[in-house]
Amino acid sequence: MRRRRMGALHVVGEPRVSFQQPPAVAAAGKSGGHGPVVEEIHGLIRVYKDGHVERPPAIPDVPCTWGGTAPGAPGGVAARDVVVDRATGVWARLYAPVAGGGLPVVVYFHGGGFCVGSAAWSCYHEFLAQLAARAGCAVMSVDYRLAPEHRLPAAFDDGLAAVRWLRHQAQAAAAPDEVSWWRARCAFDRVFLMGDSAGANIAFHVAARLGQGHLGALSPLAVRGAVLVQPFFGGEVRTASERTMAQPPRSALTLPTSDTYWRLALQAGAGRDHPWCNPLSRAAPSLEALPLPPLLVCVSEADVLRDRNLELCRALRRAGKGVEQAVYGGVGHAFQVLHNCHLSQPRTQEMLAHIKAFVSAR
Repeated sequence: MRRRRMGALHVVGEPRVSFQQPPAVAAAGKSGGHGPVVEEIHGLIRVYKDGHVERPPAIPDVPCTWGGTAPGAPGGVAARDVVVDRATGVWARLYAPVAGGGLPVVVYFHGGGFCVGSAAWSCYHEFLAQLAARAGCAVMSVDYRLAPEHRLPAAFDDGLAAVRWLRHQAQAAAAPDEVSWWRARCAFDRVFLMGDSAGANIAFHVAARLGQGHLGALSPLAVRGAVLVQPFFGGEVRTASERTMAQPPRSALTLPTSDTYWRLALQAGAGRDHPWCNPLSRAAPSLEALPLPPLLVCVSEADVLRDRNLELCRALRRAGKGVEQAVYGGVGHAFQVLHNCHLSQPRTQEMLAHIKAFVSAR
């Protein structure tokens, strides 16, 4: 179980963009007493036969003591870590612009194939500080439990726990506490679920569960929409982009990596047509009957998941759902947080503008 010390409130200014490539790791054959390695994604995760899991520090964590300008400075964003569920150790990083109130609330789930990643990773800290500042919103970035120690549906359950915590904040008295600074800036009747990659998958399934009444009445919360950024779905039958871009350039995801993530995230014996992986499979609930809010789906042109993302948009429209889609040319999976090609910065600004317009219209 991952636990973090909850830091004091800090203010960050215009986020700096940085990405460190994963360091070299020891050869897979060196088991360190845990038996042979049975699954590995180089530089990110290694799983041994006895169940031991190693995650090298691929991307640095950023504590809430990171960076900063004086309170009230233009573009300043406040951030603080809070415990969401003490029983599971799930926590979240809260962001809000220093100035302003009545802000829409974005509940964000990071990517990483359900197996790696953190709300404290520098790339997510920087991207979400930008989102809070440029889209004018309060952000709750959820650090959910990871597979294979906690296979699906643990991440979906943690997503519901995050929304339950948010509902409690909306119902809380005005007495000062550790999150009153953030709560005072939130418009809880304008909540949006959002995530990238596996996080977008979580946002999709949490939205469906909320629509099915898994938390009961949400009032005074109101979920107005969901933003799915390069949603991580799969299937047994390969799409054209999966066949032709098995090793795509300028992308954080390859087809072999995708398959490994699914083997680690799904319950033992489940295939890629399981509804948690493939919402368009015969085993999945019909989209027509699935209660979903309006959706914005962000697709990367050089992403192995491109065609699967586009097919999801078409299927949702056929089912009568409200769907907007945006396609970003020349960039791959997770470009907005990894910035690994010269087009990343302008495309990231396009994405932030699309998200702002989608949220502002609701």
